[in-house]
This record gives sequence, C-alpha cells and structure tokens, in this order.
Amino acid sequence: MSKNNDKRNNQNNAQGIEIESGFFLLVNKNDSDQTKQLAKKIDCTYIQIHFCMHESVKLLFNEGKYGIDILASKSLLLYNPTQDLPINVELAPGAQLISVLISIEKLHTFFTPEAGIIHFLNEENKDKKFYSDKAISANESIVLSQIVSHKVQPTIEKLYLKAKIYELLSLYFQPKSDAANNCPYLEEEENVEKIRLAKRIIIERMAEPPTLTELAKEIDLPLAYLKDGFKQIYGDTVFNFLWEYKMEYARRMLNTKKYNVSEVSYEVGYSTASHFIAAFKKKFGITPKKYMGKI
Repeated sequence: MSKNNDKRNNQNNAQGIEIESGFFLLVNKNDSDQTKQLAKKIDCTYIQIHFCMHESVKLLFNEGKYGIDILASKSLLLYNPTQDLPINVELAPGAQLISVLISIEKLHTFFTPEAGIIHFLNEENKDKKFYSDKAISANESIVLSQIVSHKVQPTIEKLYLKAKIYELLSLYFQPKSDAANNCPYLEEEENVEKIRLAKRIIIERMAEPPTLTELAKEIDLPLAYLKDGFKQIYGDTVFNFLWEYKMEYARRMLNTKKYNVSEVSYEVGYSTASHFIAAFKKKFGITPKKYMGKI
C-alpha cells in the first residue's frame, strides 16, 4: 500500500495501524466543528471496508467529481481491480470512521476455496469492480466500539486490535442463513436499535435528559438491558457518554466565538455557569474563558 505524504487543500493523512502484512486498520474521528478531509493513497490490490459509526462521511472519487455517502451505522465495501482507489474522505463534525484495508491476497487466505463467500473475487468476477453497502449489525457495532474505546496496555494493544479486526471480519462475511428469521439474533438486533434510539434521545435532549428509568421506559427496554447494552455498544455508561458529548458540543460552540460562557452553559443543560466551568475544566484542563482566549 502506498503512502500519502502530501498535505494539500487542507487534507490530512488518514492515520493507519498495520495489523500485519497486507492488513491495515484506520480509525479517524472528527472532533472539530467543521468538515474534516482525510486522504491516503491505496492501490488496486486492496479491498476497502468502511464502517461509519457516528454522523456521516463522504468518499470522494475522480478528484472530487462524484462521491458516495456513508451514513451512521452503515458500512461500505469497495473493490476495483482496474484502477487505484485512493481514500479521499470528508468527515462531518462528530463523525467517526473505521476502515479496514486488506490485500486481495490476504483476504483469500481467510476462507477455504469452496466457501464461495467472497463471490466478487471468483474467476467470473475477479476483474470486475464491486461495492456493497449495508447496515452495521448488532455484533459488529459492539466490536467496532471496543476497537475505538479499548483501554489495554500499550504492550498488547496490537494483539488486541488484531483479534478484534479478525472478529469484525468474521461477522462481516458471515453467510446469512435461510433460518435467520427464526434466530434469536434478530431479537438482539431489535434491542440494539432501541439502544441506538436511546443515544439519539439523550443527545437531542441533552439540556434536559430523561432519567435512566424514564429512558428505558421510552425505548421499551428493561433498565438492565439499557445499561449493559449501552456500555457494550458505546463503551461507556449512558450519562458519562452524555457528559462527554456535552463537553465536546460546548467546545465547538466556544470555537465559533459567537456565544459567551453563560450561553454555552445554558445550551448544554447546566443550571449554573460555575458547574459548567468546573465540568469543562475537568474535561479539558482549562476554564472556558481561558480556552476562548487561546482560540
């Protein structure tokens, strides 16, 4: 895989981790209040699988003349054996994108010849371009969240990520069974959708969020399922996730220089500015006023 060392047109190189030869992981998040562009040169011997966890991203092609949108909780697989497909992506504010890059040679080693799972690489299709978009499954969501929010020792981080990427790919390429409608897995999918709804609710009402009991009742899920499921999928408790979101939202508001500290405090749901100032300093190590002075 070739590497892009250029930084033109406000683009940053997408940061990647080499899991092993022919196998790369890219984790990129936009914490700013503006669209962020990332670029990386990828040659035609690689298959790309992109997972959008939050907000939305746009993959641009042919020097930006056209693009493909990937919405939150969606994935996109790209393969074109006839030309290179460099990564040129726009991340919306708050967007989070996990990309897995696998050489065709490496991907072939994952499956037995008779498996027929990677049909787009068989003799009939191997010279044709292919793309596939689909919803991220419940189990994929859990693994993706673990990849992003893992807290393991640096000495074993690569081993941990390698294991999680293999787990993610085994879920992604898992064949669909005709008996799927009778599988309890669909019930789990429904529960995951409810937990995703819970996340949307607390974000939309962050100034006056419901209690956990009220939230569990609103999404029609037992409280224990909400607590455990939310932490599994998003790697944090409901209200710690909300607190982190509030602080990031407040930081973006301050970046605009259109609001004073009291206005930002009210917007994110603090009854007094002093409580907001204390929370902001706990998160960023600086008071909002001093932060604004550094912008």
